[in-house]
Amino acid sequence: MGIFERFLSIWVGLGMLAGLIGGSLFPGVFSFLGGLQYAQINLVIAVLIWLMIYPMMMQVDFKSVRDIHRRPKGLIITITVNWLIKPFTMALLAMLFMRYVFGDWISPSLGEEYIAGMILLGVAPCTAMVFVWSQLTKGDANYTVAQVAINDLIMVVAFAPIAAFLLGVTDVTVPWDTLLLSVSLFVVIPLVAGALTRQLVRNKAKLDKLSATMKPFSIMGLVGTVILLFGFQAQTILDNPVDIVLIAIPLLIQTYLIFAVTYFWMKKWKQPHCVAAPGSMIGASNFFELAVAVAISLFGIHSGAALATVVGVLVEVPVMLSLVAYANRTRSQFTSDMDSSYKPVHKPD
Repeated sequence: MGIFERFLSIWVGLGMLAGLIGGSLFPGVFSFLGGLQYAQINLVIAVLIWLMIYPMMMQVDFKSVRDIHRRPKGLIITITVNWLIKPFTMALLAMLFMRYVFGDWISPSLGEEYIAGMILLGVAPCTAMVFVWSQLTKGDANYTVAQVAINDLIMVVAFAPIAAFLLGVTDVTVPWDTLLLSVSLFVVIPLVAGALTRQLVRNKAKLDKLSATMKPFSIMGLVGTVILLFGFQAQTILDNPVDIVLIAIPLLIQTYLIFAVTYFWMKKWKQPHCVAAPGSMIGASNFFELAVAVAISLFGIHSGAALATVVGVLVEVPVMLSLVAYANRTRSQFTSDMDSSYKPVHKPD
């Protein structure tokens, strides 16, 4: 393990600090970079995320993805948690904290907006960053791609009705430009690039060497993303420190709860760690671009709902890194990835 991976938490912490300082001292620079976006997706961050997930996409074998239906348990758990459990636990936690636990500290109207923003996060499982978490936990690249792809397909039909039901409104519409652009940038294009790389570099040893060479750049992309995220929101964080903390608490509880439920279920169903860890990360993290876009369209850019979705963005990376560390420490508790009952999706070249 190189210096970048060994001290990743330190680099991310420094990135958060650098973003806050940079956003405060050079707001014009970060404002310019933040304005380089389309459909609520920042193009600079998109490049950095692409840099992060490209090494994993090189490991995807399309021929093996077709065999995933023969091992459906991991997919069943992921789908059930993401669409039948996660949205509702998020709604319950948001209401509990904003209406009762923190009810004396914030106005009822603002509390309801915070609840709405957190609900939108809960209805949007991760699409992009989960590939990073999968790579850091040595996940099965092919199985992770299948899990994300199925989630995205379900999201097309399930996001709007579930969000509308939990929000108590009737006019929730899916921002198709955000959804389609995100899937294209973070799934389709990297997959195609990875497939082309596999065709050009047919030797597995050379492919592994190329992937290892790319890993430091992948970590740099992660730290760069953190710097930009905190730089873009530096003034918001400094202006609303108490509210940021109040929103973060139920979001943190939700993240750890969903991870725990999924991870425990994966273990009970004897799923290998390379399936269990990424599958648990998908539900624990969020498709924040989609949540932010819907919050702004429904409640406005300066609303409490939009702020809540932004807080979700800010807490995700450090929280998910803590879960990555936990997943790696508990690898031995799971069925071995090389157990005779588990046939890895990825086949040696």
